[in-house]
Amino acid sequence: MRVGGRVVTPDGVVESGYVEVAGDTIVTVGTGAPASDTWIVPGFVDIHTHGGGGHTFTTGDPAAAREAAAFHLRHGTTTLLASLVSSPYELMRAATAAFAPLVAEGVLAGVHYEGPYLSEVRCGAQNPAYLRDPSTEELAALLALGGGAVRMVTIAPERTGALDAIKLLGAHGVVAAIGHTDATYDQTLAGIEAGATVGTHVFNGMRPPHHREPGPVFALLGADSVVCELIPDGIHLHDGTLAFAAKVAGPDRAALITDAMAAAGMPDGEYELGGQAVVVADRVARLSRDGSIAGSTLTMDAALRQAIHAGVSIVDAVRMATLTPARAIGVAGDVGALAPGLRADLVVLDDTLRVERVMRAGSWL
Repeated sequence: MRVGGRVVTPDGVVESGYVEVAGDTIVTVGTGAPASDTWIVPGFVDIHTHGGGGHTFTTGDPAAAREAAAFHLRHGTTTLLASLVSSPYELMRAATAAFAPLVAEGVLAGVHYEGPYLSEVRCGAQNPAYLRDPSTEELAALLALGGGAVRMVTIAPERTGALDAIKLLGAHGVVAAIGHTDATYDQTLAGIEAGATVGTHVFNGMRPPHHREPGPVFALLGADSVVCELIPDGIHLHDGTLAFAAKVAGPDRAALITDAMAAAGMPDGEYELGGQAVVVADRVARLSRDGSIAGSTLTMDAALRQAIHAGVSIVDAVRMATLTPARAIGVAGDVGALAPGLRADLVVLDDTLRVERVMRAGSWL
């Protein structure tokens, strides 16, 4: 099977190109197809999402998880992590056990614990009732229960026990991310030195940068070993901030994410996140109790368009939505680019970058 159009590869755009697929694998990327206004890009890789289409990952319901993954698949996301929010240990265990079969099946690429090992003063929409210091015993038990399903854990590095927890995650091949943190610059560097390799939605849920105390933002953007998540919805980040961060980190270290909640793709109204009431108005989700931004209503196709609107080139924006996040969670050997030998995940976009068709593992959705 051949799919033709303007093919976006890690090296640039192949005009009048095509992707040839055999079974579930890309076998060739070539030239010579008829000229077309469509774009062929890799399937998007979203390493931070809480739900969508009216369904959530945060309760640990596997049926809801399937529906949320299916919603994002229709928007071109062929690989995603199911992100939980700060929760009691019992819910973390139940969700991990419930989602492990979905990871084995390939519906999910893994589980991301966004909390509960976060800062009280930078918790944002995280439920403060569940925040606590990291426990290596608790984490070790969860990792064992998941049997490889747990892919990433967000931690505030200033919390007691945080550095030991980051080292434990690294020893088990799990990505440690720094986020929802009031850490100083030096405390953030200590977390990076311990093994953290991702910055969770950089700028958001963090001590703001200051020229005399740059805090976590400068430490993460400046660290060659760290991939920085960015939420490109025009709400979490001004387009100027998005363009600045993308330029500083570069397309190999800046990853577009949605941080989507159940309200993505749904009408304005009342929703729930981590046991807290959320009101969505004009696509902005906020906690009812204090107005804190509560995730997003973003999809990855819209994230790509916003990044390009902010001035990022299409080649760099596609890389930030595919290969860079795939590398961040260790799956770039399978997905994240249009290249021979990789899984045949691709998205056909029209000339306005709206999704026309989605292929996952060689099959059209």
